[in-house]
Amino acid sequence: MNIILLSGGSGTRLWPLSNEVRSKQFLRILTNDDGTKENMVQRMYRMIKNINDDVSITFATSQNQVSQIKAFLGDGVNISVEPSRRDTFPAIILACYYLIKKGVSLDENIIVSPVDHLVDKEYYSLLKKMDEMIGNANLTLIGIKPTYPSEKFGYITKDLQFVEKPNENDAKKLIGDGAYWNAGVFGFKLSYMIDKAKEIIGYSTYDDIIKNYNKLNKISFDYAIAEKEKSISLIKYFGLWKDLGTWNTLSEAMTEQACGNVIFDNCINTHIINELSIPLVALGIKNSVIVATPDGILVSDKTESSRLKSFVKEMRPMSETRQWGEYKVLDYKILPNGNNSLTKELIINRNKSISYQYHEHRTEIWTIIDGEGVIVINGNATKVKYGDTVTIKPLQKHAIKALKELHIIEVQVGDELTEEDIYRYDYNWGDK
Repeated sequence: MNIILLSGGSGTRLWPLSNEVRSKQFLRILTNDDGTKENMVQRMYRMIKNINDDVSITFATSQNQVSQIKAFLGDGVNISVEPSRRDTFPAIILACYYLIKKGVSLDENIIVSPVDHLVDKEYYSLLKKMDEMIGNANLTLIGIKPTYPSEKFGYITKDLQFVEKPNENDAKKLIGDGAYWNAGVFGFKLSYMIDKAKEIIGYSTYDDIIKNYNKLNKISFDYAIAEKEKSISLIKYFGLWKDLGTWNTLSEAMTEQACGNVIFDNCINTHIINELSIPLVALGIKNSVIVATPDGILVSDKTESSRLKSFVKEMRPMSETRQWGEYKVLDYKILPNGNNSLTKELIINRNKSISYQYHEHRTEIWTIIDGEGVIVINGNATKVKYGDTVTIKPLQKHAIKALKELHIIEVQVGDELTEEDIYRYDYNWGDK
């Protein structure tokens, strides 16, 4: 079985807990059987492997999520990386050609599933059933038994027609006529999708698609393939299925009313999350969500929180989990001389390293406040520890590896402080 997990999303609907990099699927809000916290990416990966340990799982995602996926699942996970966001059809086509490049046969079955829905164990068993049914029709789908007339989801009618996000009255009629929610889960033979790709976009190799990816139309898999396909089989699912896309729905999945440094009293139907080191006190708040993170502070009525997206566009992420550890932005300012200053706290996990890189537009000053490591500047390696300060000038290639968990205060100063001003190179740490 080959499963492609779609991991996308801008994170704005759950701001400030999620952002462009840390989307909802990376939030550790779910409770594992042993009581530990996990996110939707970890749960989906773990549960699929529990059903069939031999299953091949590939993530289809953008570059800014690669580091987080590897941070939670390890370096060995398969990832098909979009050069830019072009919607689900191009992402799925690219992932299919990625599988071919990895040696997957055209005769094999492929299942595509979103990674960011809350489901129960029955769902994973259904994926196994779905794998067994692929080939009976060109396209195999999962339909979700609706629990209310949602305007957010597409519907599959009993005669296998598609209706995209109807209004509430039309949704009621569809449910009355036996329609199901479209889960966005698709099963097919790899050969079928490659034929469709050649027919619709014209490219026949992974390298050709990568080179021309930005030219592809932004179109969903439903519009490009599913709505035009006549040979379809539908598997019906009656278990738990939730899209945790708003604070109202996300709070329903939280097992605790408050997380972090929170003091609260007489708060009814209110959920509070505090990722800051300072205390958050809430008294007598009803039907609300309160969230404080380095990205910002949200105080909202739960029913109003669905309007959040339009208020938080183009905000820079202030914290991020990376493959090597995590960082948090502490301060940003424009200096009197016109330069920008950005201060971060970096935590680099033991035996992990930041990539060998240089910048054109900024100087970086690193102060080691805990731990031990090795820093490399222009090929010269030096050990660093608590109390050491290192200045890295523009165009100097540099990297750092933690021998013991490193805590670093990084100050960036320059006329341009952007992620684009990073030029990476390979570096062999050897026995350093």
